[in-house]
Amino acid sequence: MTAATHSTLFPQTPGSADAVLEGLDPEQREVATALHGPVCVLAGAGTGKTRAITHRIAYGVRAGILQPSSVLAVTFTNRAAGEMRGRLRQLGAAGVQARTFHSAALRQLQYFWPKAVGGSMPRLVDRKVQLVADAAAACRIRLDRGELRDVTGEIEWSKVTQTVPADYALAAAKAGREAPRNPAEIAQVYSAYEDLKRARGVIDFEDVLLLTVAVLQDRHDIAEQVRSQYQHFVVDEYQDVSPLQQRLLELWLGDRENLCVVGDASQTIYSFTGATPDHLLDFRTRHPGATVVKLVRDYRSTPQVVHLANGLLAQARGRAADHRLELISQRTAGPEPVYTECTDEPAEAEGAARRIRELIDAGCRASEIAVLFRTNSQSETYEQALADAGVPYQLRGAERFFDRPEVRKAGVALRGAARFGGNDSLLDDAVDLPSQVRAVLSGEGWTTQPPAGSGAVRERWESLAALVNLAQDFAASRTGATLSDLVAELDERASAQHAPTVEGVTLASLHSAKGLEWDVVFLVGVAEGMMPITYAKTDEQIEEERRLLYVGVTRARERLYVSWALSRAPGGRPSRRPSRFLDGLRPGSSGVAGRSAAGPGGVERGFTTSRAGAAVPRRAQRTPARCRVCGRTLTDAGELKLMRCEDCPSDMDEGLYERLREWRAVQAQRSGQPAFCVFTDKTLMAIAESVPDDDAELARIPGVGMRKLNRYGADVLAICAGQDLAGEEVED
Repeated sequence: MTAATHSTLFPQTPGSADAVLEGLDPEQREVATALHGPVCVLAGAGTGKTRAITHRIAYGVRAGILQPSSVLAVTFTNRAAGEMRGRLRQLGAAGVQARTFHSAALRQLQYFWPKAVGGSMPRLVDRKVQLVADAAAACRIRLDRGELRDVTGEIEWSKVTQTVPADYALAAAKAGREAPRNPAEIAQVYSAYEDLKRARGVIDFEDVLLLTVAVLQDRHDIAEQVRSQYQHFVVDEYQDVSPLQQRLLELWLGDRENLCVVGDASQTIYSFTGATPDHLLDFRTRHPGATVVKLVRDYRSTPQVVHLANGLLAQARGRAADHRLELISQRTAGPEPVYTECTDEPAEAEGAARRIRELIDAGCRASEIAVLFRTNSQSETYEQALADAGVPYQLRGAERFFDRPEVRKAGVALRGAARFGGNDSLLDDAVDLPSQVRAVLSGEGWTTQPPAGSGAVRERWESLAALVNLAQDFAASRTGATLSDLVAELDERASAQHAPTVEGVTLASLHSAKGLEWDVVFLVGVAEGMMPITYAKTDEQIEEERRLLYVGVTRARERLYVSWALSRAPGGRPSRRPSRFLDGLRPGSSGVAGRSAAGPGGVERGFTTSRAGAAVPRRAQRTPARCRVCGRTLTDAGELKLMRCEDCPSDMDEGLYERLREWRAVQAQRSGQPAFCVFTDKTLMAIAESVPDDDAELARIPGVGMRKLNRYGADVLAICAGQDLAGEEVED
């Protein structure tokens, strides 16, 4: 199991700036030498994006164009940031800051807190889930372990999308989210959670970003100090940025455009956390003079694997699909992907385990093999199959099945029922082993129908359902088996799975496999209902499922095995069919012809038209802002909001200004935010001076973006029109 981008690193530090460029392909070299202005790198899977951007930074430093301390490279995981720092040191560019968004923001917040706020900065909360549990208890709302995790996820999503508690229900519905509880209850817990944080003097990870944004927005002097420190920015995995992270990036940049972003819209698989590829896809619109470089030379996978990956995206629809990249493998030919249709899930797992055993016996290292599935609940079948085949394995991004809390608790309940079942009224109507297990596990949360939606509640149900299915299979194979026999079987299965994992096959969900690669990949359970998952209903959700399968395919370097089962259990009705995503791609299937990709690899530069009509490269140009009273060019952030010099006479409506301040205080109290997070004083002054009549006029005022226009616009315009929020006229 290795990092996703294979690259041949120099055995020693390159001797010169030009030596840094050696070994790069033409497009990677274009990235490395494009050191000025906005740069957008559209990098397909396995195309060496990390190599390109680290060599870009190193070349700039070694050539004397970039000062190491003036560069900030941000990515999404500590592992990726650490890898980037290591590569930069090896290339002779030590001193460059490579951090996650949260790490960079926390560092700045800690430094500027005494100056911006005063006193000591609140401590970061140790256990967010526990705080959410306390908030739910304060609201007299009971959440089990799974619901607690899901509600915590909803709060995190709300904060990174800058949604306050009062707006949660509407925002969640608009985003098509499957709320784990009644949205009104989640909003109530969210509000109580914010109150508890303030009462205990703590902040969470999302607050780090929110507070840093607030400080940089409100304190021009601090923003300028940060901008004087960092003049050049590089953002990796740009398709995964949230609206809050994008806002922080904009504040770091200010009016400058020394920004390089790297991403692939076809690998957007975390939209449920607030990530959106829109910032990547809109980059050229926001920065008309940008240089766009497409990396499509795939150094990771064989032509056969790349052909399947391209075929998957060729059938995709939607905005991300319109910008897909068609990869071109740079490796020698390998074996074709193997497609296997199995009678049932145990047979599918046993077949995969048998083939893995053969590969290992033939010399393939177990650590270079992965089994990837859609949900963590699928792992148990493969854990058992690998254990039965004597194959060591390791789980990534999930607990072992028998270590899961709900499974341990269910085991205790089954053991108790086996000992004292004669006195348990739950078992009065249970006539056989499967019905006994269903009766016992119904008290632990199992139901005949799965819960709606996804997340921890669904995963918990699937774990219990796996035990129910196991009981059915066990009873079918052993006539007269008792509950005690099943408990003994569960104990044996649990102990058999404690195999050494130093050199083990990786078992992972598709989400947790992002950023990794293996020589051999088994994609299992690729059937309708699992891929795409049952609860993916909208076109957008279906397309994200397709991208998830694409990520799985592109994890394989040499060999790829794709399988599905016609039924869940042996002897079951063979009603399942292979995933629709394989139509037209697997042998013997028919499908819709794909569309051509959005152009080959290469470089695109921003263009404009000269007076003679010729197309020439252009840089983004900004019209200087001028005072609407005296005409002087404005540079101060506060003056830019007012669109006049501080010293020029003001025609502000003092009464309107005071009404706006009173309204802002109420909004700040409702949202649990500082007043300046609603609107700053300067923005309110600008509103009171211009007295806008409609959305268009209000939107032109600096400090009123689309988000605030949508949230507060109606209120502000009503106040400007002399109305209270009930629509009554206010006397002068």
